[in-house]
Formats: sequence, C-alpha cells, structure tokens
Amino acid sequence: MGRPHVAVRIGIVFGAATAIWLFLHWARDAVFGASDYDRGAHVFSAVTATVLAVPLVVLAWRYLNRVPWTRLRRASPRTVGRLLTAGSVGYLIPAAAALTIFLIAGWLTIDLDGSIGDLVLSVLTLVVLVFLYEALPEEFIFRGYIFRNLAAVLPTWAVVFVQALLFALFGVLVGAAGSVERIVIFFGFAVVQGWLRAVTDTLWVPIGFHLAFQSCEQIAGPNWNRFVVDDLALLQDLVLGLIPLALGVLVVQSLGRWARRPAVRNEVSLT
Repeated sequence: MGRPHVAVRIGIVFGAATAIWLFLHWARDAVFGASDYDRGAHVFSAVTATVLAVPLVVLAWRYLNRVPWTRLRRASPRTVGRLLTAGSVGYLIPAAAALTIFLIAGWLTIDLDGSIGDLVLSVLTLVVLVFLYEALPEEFIFRGYIFRNLAAVLPTWAVVFVQALLFALFGVLVGAAGSVERIVIFFGFAVVQGWLRAVTDTLWVPIGFHLAFQSCEQIAGPNWNRFVVDDLALLQDLVLGLIPLALGVLVVQSLGRWARRPAVRNEVSLT
C-alpha cells in the first residue's frame, strides 16, 4: 500500500497538532480555570504537549510515510547536547550583546526583584517548561516532520516560507496569534527557525534557539516577577526579540561543524 500524498500527510499532522493544542487549552481552563497565568496549568500544559505531540510525529513517520522502525534514527545524548548548546548560543550571544549595549547606553534599566537563588530556580524551572511545552513539540512538528516532508518536493527557500506560513496559521487557530502583530511575529520567528534547520541539517539547533528565545522572553516578563524593567516592550520586542532573531542564523553559521549533525546514511533522522 502506497503512502499518502505529501499534502495529505502534512495536513493530517497539522490538523492533529492543532487539535492537541486546542485540547490543551480546553483542559487547562477546565482544570485550573481561565486565569491569566497559573504555574500548575503551565506544568500541566508542558507535560501534556510533549506526551501527545512527540508520539504523533513518530507515528506519522511510521504509518503515513511508511518508514520502518529500524530506519528511524535518534541522535546520541552527546550529539543532542552539543547541538542544543549551539542553538542556544546562537540566540544568547546577540541577545547578550544587545542587552549590554542598551544598558550601558542608558536606554534600559533592569533591577533584580528577589534573590539570586530565586532567579536561578525560576530560570531552571522555566527552561524545563519551555522545552516541554514549546521548543520540543513545536519544533518536532514544524521544523521536523513538516519541514522534511516539504523538502522532498520543494526548494529550500519555499520550504522555509511554507512552513512559516503554516506555523503562523497554527498560531491563529490555537489563539496564540490573535492580532496582525502576533501573526507577523509567528511568521518571522518560523522563518528564522526554518533557516536554522536548513543550514544546520538538524532539528536540535532550532530547538536550542527556541528554548533560549522563549526562556529569556518569559523570565523577563511579569508572570515570573524576577525583574523590574523600565521599558518591558523595548526589552522583549527589540533587545530579546528582533535583534537576536535577525543575527541568530549568522551566529550559528559561524560555529561551523559544531552546529551541524553527523552525516546519516540509509536512515530517516527524527531530529
């Protein structure tokens, strides 16, 4: 029995991913209420997202793409750690440089609210939550399954553009991109992630970049109450947003082979 057309395969996975996130939002509100932010709800959403989304991708490769289990390759822990670090560094270097310049120039003032110990604990907790709720499941679906299936039929530039459109549509459908500004952010972020995927030939670098980006954006925000910032919009939109997103691909490329996965033969890499 032949495998479904690439558009059908992508449509099934995209639809299932959208259904998962809509279910997450419904279940979270049903269990924890519709408050602005709840730490328990964040933990619930993060764990459930990974538990549902990662098997979705694995099963799609096996049953929609007809790839035998023996050909589904997973990277070694050592390789994963190296590539995650490379992706995180690709974001953190331009973000740290921009933050330093803005602080020295007096364009931003930031004060710590609480102890260093509280900050470290919050950062470690947030990194785990971001990894499980956003970086891992979203990248597995969009820069993983969807990207690789598109790459079989489209040139790289078109793959990057189409997967970015799908990611922005996903944001609209699940309620995360409810304005034109948010749609543009989703699309632009997905373009950067798509190019990272293309130039490194691995999913773990975009995951690392995604992890660093979202962790920094969220720890600076009001939900974690760890910093007092005089201009939060400037910090999140420009210093932690536009500048590192614009420079991230160049920084990752400058890392050379450290940011690329080992060659794979006769196997389909999940990452």
